[in-house]
Amino acid sequence: MPELEFLGTGDAGQVPRWGCDCGACQRARLDPARKRRPCSAALHTEEGTTLIDAGCTDLAERFAFDDIRRVLLTHFHMDHVQGLFHLRWGQCRSKIPVYRPDDPKGADDLYRHPGVFEFQPPCPAFERQQFPGFNLTPLPLLHSRPTQGLLIETPRTRLAWLTDTLGLPRVTQDFLQQQPRLDWLVLDCSEPPRQTPPRNHNDLTRALHTHHLLTPGRTLLTHIGHEFDDWLESDRGDLPATVSIARDGLRISL
Repeated sequence: MPELEFLGTGDAGQVPRWGCDCGACQRARLDPARKRRPCSAALHTEEGTTLIDAGCTDLAERFAFDDIRRVLLTHFHMDHVQGLFHLRWGQCRSKIPVYRPDDPKGADDLYRHPGVFEFQPPCPAFERQQFPGFNLTPLPLLHSRPTQGLLIETPRTRLAWLTDTLGLPRVTQDFLQQQPRLDWLVLDCSEPPRQTPPRNHNDLTRALHTHHLLTPGRTLLTHIGHEFDDWLESDRGDLPATVSIARDGLRISL
């Protein structure tokens, strides 16, 4: 059965954040289970592993070359692609396709020196692609770089991976509302509730608004910042019963 593994659930600063002594960072230094690495995941199917972003820098230790069948990039901010930089120099037995948003700049020199990776032409938004064990549909998101969310459909489960984003473009909202109900929504939520929206990411207020718009079976919040982690420890209100906070290492069956 397909399974989604959360490799990282943190924002760009991760948890603990360097030099910070807030409660969340102190707890994460004492308890490895509270650490948050860059937001990313691995979709495991009978065919092998599909990486969703590549912000973790120890991917070579976690996966054999032949395990990784493809990489799905949401966007080219460094905390989502930095793990590719040393992997690209691997001993190539075959090329690994990388699916990406339409961003001509990419990141540093990855396009010019891709090594074992083969960057694919951008797939048009809302156009479904078929892969062994699942279908994939790119979804436009709202971020400071061209960014795509991912609608992943297995024979039994529908999951939307929506990070990084601040709210949703109306076309993406309308598309998802017109589709069959999501079983899982994995949603960007970097900050505790704010009176004014953050610049690039959801705070809890905006994340819950998206949750109520899409009414998924379950929502998992990810891309968590240390201030939000600390806020969650302060007993400042309960989340809806169908909303949870993802943790590094969490696995869900699809």
